Parts: sequence; structure tokens; C-alpha cells
Amino acid sequence: MAEKSKPLFLQYYKKNKKRLTKMDLIVHDLHVRISEKIDCLSCANCCKTLGPALYDKDIERMAKALRMKPAEVMDAYLKIDEDGDYVFKTMPCPFLMPDNYCSIYEHRPKACREYPHTDRKKFEQIYKLTVKNTATCPIAYEVLSELIEK
Repeated sequence: MAEKSKPLFLQYYKKNKKRLTKMDLIVHDLHVRISEKIDCLSCANCCKTLGPALYDKDIERMAKALRMKPAEVMDAYLKIDEDGDYVFKTMPCPFLMPDNYCSIYEHRPKACREYPHTDRKKFEQIYKLTVKNTATCPIAYEVLSELIEK
């Protein structure tokens, strides 16, 4: 369903690009309302299929949680991707447990904490990323679906 909606979402972007700069409050309200209805633990698609870019601060936080040195975390869990970013060697995320909980939740990477980014300021800057995320995240899909209905 998300794939079928992508052209609609992108068409909305083209028609409303200027309006989007003033829509942060609307999108934030949609995010809050929809996030309350959708249980991320019943889904965890992001943890199963998306590999976030990891930065030094992320690696340091993870190392602290794992009681390892950052270099040990890098050796054990990370690789460098085609863009030169650190990412997990394997997917699903090595810290995703069978019950969809994260074993390092309090120390998870920034990209994980902020996903699906629909509560971010300057939403127009990540609109196209959100369209992409609709294939993975029901929250992103519902936010955009309701946004284009307004």
C-alpha cells in the first residue's frame, strides 16, 4: 500500500512545497496522535530492515552500554558502507531481541531515537525521506496519508 501511495505523496510535495515550511506544527500533532495509536514493538520494521548511519557519539554510547571499548564495538558489530558511514554488519539490528525490544535502548544511536523523524522541525527538509520511510514505518505512512487529506 505504501508503494502505491508514493506517487501521491510526491505529487502533494510538488504542489505544496511552500506550504510545507509552515506545517511543522500540523505534522508534529499528527505524529503525536498517530504514535499513540501504533505500537512500535509490534512492528520493529526499522530495526529489522534499516541500517542507520552511526557516528562517533553513537558508537561511544553503545560501547558504554556494552561495557566495551569503541574499537571493540566497531570490530564486533560495524562495517563501513559505500558512503563511508559506519553501519551494522548485519540486519536485523544485532541489538534487536526476539520480543522486538532493543537490548541497548537507553544508549541506542541517534537515528534510531529520532526515527521516523516525523516530529522533527523543518519537516519540509525531510519530506522525501519520509515518503521513503512509508514503505517501512506505519507511523510515517499514516502521517503522510493524513497530511495529504488536509
